[in-house]
Amino acid sequence: MPFFIILFVTGIALLQQQAVLPPLVWATVLLPLILLAWLMRRRRWVFFAVMAICCITAGFFYAATRAQLRMDDALSPDWEGRDVQIVGVIASLPQHYERSVRFEFNIERVITQDAVVPSHIALTWWGNVAKDGQRGTLPEIKPGERWQFTVRLRRPRGSANPHGFDYEAWLFERDIRATGTVRPKSGSRRMDAMVHQSAYWVEAARERLRARILQALPDKPYAGVLAALAIGDQRAIPPDQWQTFTRTGVNHLMSISGLHITMVSGLIFALAYGLWRRSAQLVLRLPARKAAVLAGLAAALIYTLLAGFEVPAQRTLYMLAVMAVALWLNRLGSALSVLTIALLVVVLIDPWAVLAAGFWLSFGAVAIILYVSVGRTGTPHWLMAWAQVQWAVTLALMPALLALFQQVSIISPVANALAIPLVSLVVVPLTLAGMLLPFDLVLQLAHWVMSACGFALEWMSNLPVAVWQQHAPPGWTVAVAVAGVMILLLPRGFPMRWAGLAGFLPLFLAVPLPLAEGELQLTVLDVGHGLAVAARTRNHALLFDTGPAFGPQADSGNRMIVPYLRAAGVKALDVMIVSHDDIDHYGGASSVLQAMPVTQLLTSLPDLDPLPFEAASAARCYAGQKWEWDGVRFEMLHPTRESYDDISIKDNNRGCVLRIATRNGALLIPADIETRAEQQLLSSSREALRAQVLVVPHHGSKTSSTPEFVRAVDPRIVIYPVGYRNRFRHPHVDVEERYLRQGSHVYRTDRDGALTLHFGASDAIKVTPYRATYRRYWQTPLVGDEVPEPEEL
Repeated sequence: MPFFIILFVTGIALLQQQAVLPPLVWATVLLPLILLAWLMRRRRWVFFAVMAICCITAGFFYAATRAQLRMDDALSPDWEGRDVQIVGVIASLPQHYERSVRFEFNIERVITQDAVVPSHIALTWWGNVAKDGQRGTLPEIKPGERWQFTVRLRRPRGSANPHGFDYEAWLFERDIRATGTVRPKSGSRRMDAMVHQSAYWVEAARERLRARILQALPDKPYAGVLAALAIGDQRAIPPDQWQTFTRTGVNHLMSISGLHITMVSGLIFALAYGLWRRSAQLVLRLPARKAAVLAGLAAALIYTLLAGFEVPAQRTLYMLAVMAVALWLNRLGSALSVLTIALLVVVLIDPWAVLAAGFWLSFGAVAIILYVSVGRTGTPHWLMAWAQVQWAVTLALMPALLALFQQVSIISPVANALAIPLVSLVVVPLTLAGMLLPFDLVLQLAHWVMSACGFALEWMSNLPVAVWQQHAPPGWTVAVAVAGVMILLLPRGFPMRWAGLAGFLPLFLAVPLPLAEGELQLTVLDVGHGLAVAARTRNHALLFDTGPAFGPQADSGNRMIVPYLRAAGVKALDVMIVSHDDIDHYGGASSVLQAMPVTQLLTSLPDLDPLPFEAASAARCYAGQKWEWDGVRFEMLHPTRESYDDISIKDNNRGCVLRIATRNGALLIPADIETRAEQQLLSSSREALRAQVLVVPHHGSKTSSTPEFVRAVDPRIVIYPVGYRNRFRHPHVDVEERYLRQGSHVYRTDRDGALTLHFGASDAIKVTPYRATYRRYWQTPLVGDEVPEPEEL
């Protein structure tokens, strides 16, 4: 049974790798397979093989059916960007940001005639901006309230970058089939204070408990951690604390984890068992153990609901439920059966759980614990057993962590030895008790203990050896390393267990092939409406601009650029260029400077801008700067040194313009320059402007790309770095037509995702759109515009 369940899950995972959904009529292939299995039931191995195919096929088409039903509930492209009046219910815990509130919304009724919108969406409601000495205000909403809104929606769409976060998959898994904003001054009104349904009651309870914690701990640094431990509100934890927890390998503890649920369930089980067995009358009606099982399972269910029903919490709940049923029926099965049945229940309820890294890490960790604990001879001391489990989990998850995040915490065993008992046995019980008590002392005590733990974790995080970071390992090296783990963790007495260490060698030694002398690899990252270009030669790396900022703690640097550079094996930047003072070009610069060494910062930012002071070395960019790396020439064409003294020049027209030339082609990156700067370049550097590849100036704005400039550059390939349905409506239709008349091949990041260009030994330039290599059925295409295949131009 466990083996067939694993094959069923494999079929579900295979479906999630498909570019398009298969016709559901193909599921009829299951009927002859089932008949064949019945006919071959006496031939064991044939029966076993046919059943294996049946299980994979069943999982594949089960997931396909669920996916098709979800895909059918979609926003019509005709209604993107149009005002739609709707009535519905606040369906999630509102997330408050500096200037907005974000929440999920269940639509009950569409008032706008003929509008086609999905039933579940995510909305952002912007507050009033602070002005005239008055503080800004945010809308006040609570889960379970019924509201009437006028909204403007768009289909799910996110950035697409190698080794980046798949926002569209995240939305699809949560059945969020459109995102949008509440229109200001549109007559939004609360219609009912509470819609009485169980899901809304749970979210309302989570909101009240969060308010209780924040009220008791105003402006306390670890109040967000307590909220995450109590109600699973992980977004309440600031990014700097998340970084500390990740670097020390204790991030799995800082939410409602399986460990916490098991601890609470076990505590309630013991309490119920002790009280129930004291009453002879109750024991005669129901044995104390069965009563305690029900109480423990109920506690686990309530705590899991408070967690927002995330995958790690679900896994623990289902495992406890299977064990509870077995105990109730006096038919306790093997630990492997319990784990695989929990696995089956998770994917039956949520076939998209396999898309989450937490799914594999969570079930993988439990599987390793069972592997090193169940069926072993001898009974080691509890402390030794605990240490062995910690060592096994750390070792076993290393390949997956390097593949998923390109880093693994070396200090994790020590950090977990401190954090697990403090957080699970002290902070969590105090927090849960403090939420229910009418005074604040218990919550304050929980915060004090968490602060002490956090102080120690911060110290560990700052150690130079805290984290190992490297390139993204090839898939085959991960499989070899997992096999090595299984050998290394075999029971004592097996010969040559140490040979399992050899399985880890490819994980570290299979590095990306270096570029040849004179070769250039360039990636225009998909950062939304902004610019970030990474250029690599054989031994050097450069970053031109750093994309936009999305909020106080989130930007293109920490969300997209640093993960890409780390996965590509870039450990340091020789030069980072911040072209000019626009948030969509310098928004991620601080995050990049904090994440990796940068030898030289070149920029046209004003003298008193704080960014240059964050860099080890900073200087102005100006025309005439030249250098050569590994046979590739770099030259700054703009601005002039004198332009810094002219206050009449706009920031856009003082932006850095970089030309990169190889033996077989050149690239021009003109940032956001406009007509005035283009005319200056035509006067001073007309011949240098010619390039095979052009990153279109100012995202294709009508204030740039004058006809004379386009003719002077004469690009074979043009790239528009634009965001999906951006508010500026870039690129402008006249600019698009201008480049098409010039005979240029057109690429755009909102359609193609990140674009990787390889300048090699031949005259041809290989262009690889990321969305052409990573196609999934849930992705939202641009209307009437297909992603081009990789090609050489």
